Amino acid sequence: MQRVLLLNVTYEPLTTVGLRRAVCLVLSGKAEMVHDDTAGATLHSVSVTLASPSVIRLRRYVRIPYRNRVPLTRAALMRRDNYRCAYCDQKADTIDHVIPRSKGGPHSWENCVASCTTCNHRKADRLLEELGWTLAQVPSVPRGAHWRLIGVARDGDPQWAAYLREPTAA
Repeated sequence: MQRVLLLNVTYEPLTTVGLRRAVCLVLSGKAEMVHDDTAGATLHSVSVTLASPSVIRLRRYVRIPYRNRVPLTRAALMRRDNYRCAYCDQKADTIDHVIPRSKGGPHSWENCVASCTTCNHRKADRLLEELGWTLAQVPSVPRGAHWRLIGVARDGDPQWAAYLREPTAA
């Protein structure tokens, strides 16, 4: 499914939405199109022809609630790990606890990684040291106001890059 970058009225990135939701926002007047799709695709209905959006901007400001800690959800964890297995770098489809819960490991950002089913079954409830495995990256809590957009700079439209840069300190 094609994703569209949703910006606040201040051009601050909020999240990505599906193409259908983006078109509904534009047609209802709640958002305006900032950039068209680079492929030049167009959408047609009986009475309207619309360029397929890549970046849209809301017409009203949306306040983002401040969160001390990012909630640990399956979707957020998979996004943090870019849907890749932490052990073999294949496509991930499950979550694994680095220190198994049966051995006292917590259910936290620092102890959970995305994993493929094969590695998850092979590891079972053993420690990495028992298997001689290592992690390429130490699991950590996502940081920053735009944690929902982790990985978007790599797999999104190149036009998004200008909006996804971290703000520089003055």
